[in-house]
Amino acid sequence: MEPREHMLHARLALDPAATVGAVNPRLFGSFVEHLGRSVYDGIYEPAHPSADENGFRRDVIELVRELGVTTIRYPGGNFVSGFRWEDSVGPKESRPRRVDLAWHSTETNEVGIHEFSQWLENIGSELMLAVNLGTRGTLEALDLLEYANLPSGSALADQRAANGRSAPFDVRMWCLGNEMDGPWQLGHRSADDYGKLAAQTARAMRSFDPSVELVVCGSSSASMPTFGEWERTVLSHTYDVVDYISCHAYYELKNGDVGSFLASGVNMDHFIESVVATADHVKAVRGSDKTMAISFDEWNVWYNERFETLDKITGVDNWPVAPRLLEDVYTVADAVVFGSLLISLLKHADRVTSASLAQLVNVIAPIMTEPGGPAWRQTTFFPFAAAASNARGTALRITVDTDHYETDVYGAVPVVDAVATIDEASNVALYLVNRSQDESVEVTAEIGRLNGTYSLIAQSLHDDDIFAANTLANPERVAPRDNSTARIDGEHFSVTLPPVSWTEVLFSPGE
Repeated sequence: MEPREHMLHARLALDPAATVGAVNPRLFGSFVEHLGRSVYDGIYEPAHPSADENGFRRDVIELVRELGVTTIRYPGGNFVSGFRWEDSVGPKESRPRRVDLAWHSTETNEVGIHEFSQWLENIGSELMLAVNLGTRGTLEALDLLEYANLPSGSALADQRAANGRSAPFDVRMWCLGNEMDGPWQLGHRSADDYGKLAAQTARAMRSFDPSVELVVCGSSSASMPTFGEWERTVLSHTYDVVDYISCHAYYELKNGDVGSFLASGVNMDHFIESVVATADHVKAVRGSDKTMAISFDEWNVWYNERFETLDKITGVDNWPVAPRLLEDVYTVADAVVFGSLLISLLKHADRVTSASLAQLVNVIAPIMTEPGGPAWRQTTFFPFAAAASNARGTALRITVDTDHYETDVYGAVPVVDAVATIDEASNVALYLVNRSQDESVEVTAEIGRLNGTYSLIAQSLHDDDIFAANTLANPERVAPRDNSTARIDGEHFSVTLPPVSWTEVLFSPGE
């Protein structure tokens, strides 16, 4: 990469003492919902040449392992607010077909809790279950908890054993419904009504097992008219009996405004900090000594306007099985925004201790499949896989001295955003985005406080065409490339970031 004659500059320092908090592995979770081709023709396709004895695609399993997801939220999402969990257990031939009102589809229940848990064990990820507090309530949540987690000695535990699973699933994380602030949600309630139901359900679940970890619904986006007040009201009911409040956020390029789109991380930062402030207000009012954590259990780039205008299924006699829904094709620009959202999550690792990329396969996903054909990596696959593999230990607070540019949506925003992590062996991972559409940025950093000598590996995801993408026809069009500009000179480090790029720099101690 040739340096430009005119180049922007940014300065930062890597200081192991400037800690944010421990990076919880659950930060690199994902989300599988019974929506579109996420499950059927996604992770599960019995007729596929690569299918294992349980009908799951081996090529997808390999990619999911490579992606490095830790905890997977299931089975929804909007789907869970109409879900009858009993439909998804027992002999497959006896399971009922149901219409799913959330996505106007037919659910065959061919894949259920047993099958999905077996798939998770195969890839090495933890199950995070959501309970239906939309059309159901406390009793059904307790039944599912008992079915999943009681070793033996009750009708439900015995039913699980008869269905082929003698050992409990031992699910630790439970979501108390989904997006209950949204008028689109089956069983949508006011904050007061939902808070009371969530608190009642949480207390009941804790009477079964005090150690379960519970996530109460926060706002489905920071743009909701009830945002802030929803969190305050819900937490006023549930603060003492839950462990997390959720955040959901999606971003998309609108009206060709690339500059604002590239600054989406600014909005995520503000969202997190606003929820933290509200939670801490409730903590102070209640005189509690507990600090509420955040489960950012839905986040991604999602072209929702496209779905609402072009792909939404309607018609009382039209309930397809596994339709192609929300199959966004991600560009380089999308991947850079995606990488910046990861930076925002890591910058708040002290409070965001669980997160779920929504979703995993085919539906707004880093992995795509073709029925009977190949599976491939989208552009967003690469920043996630890199961070899941290398962002370990403790997140470091990075102050970046950089130029700003004006956006229509967020005002003046920094051109460069950054975060770093350091593990017990002093391995450092530095993540950077350059939001400039036409200028490279030379980043210099003071690294004297790292101590010792380090070797470097640097890679950048960028392209001369910021709308380049990986597709069925050209699945390897975009991938990170080595960034040969990365240098260490004594106590100084430098790297040049191409326009509209995401960069990972790995510092390994030793020669």
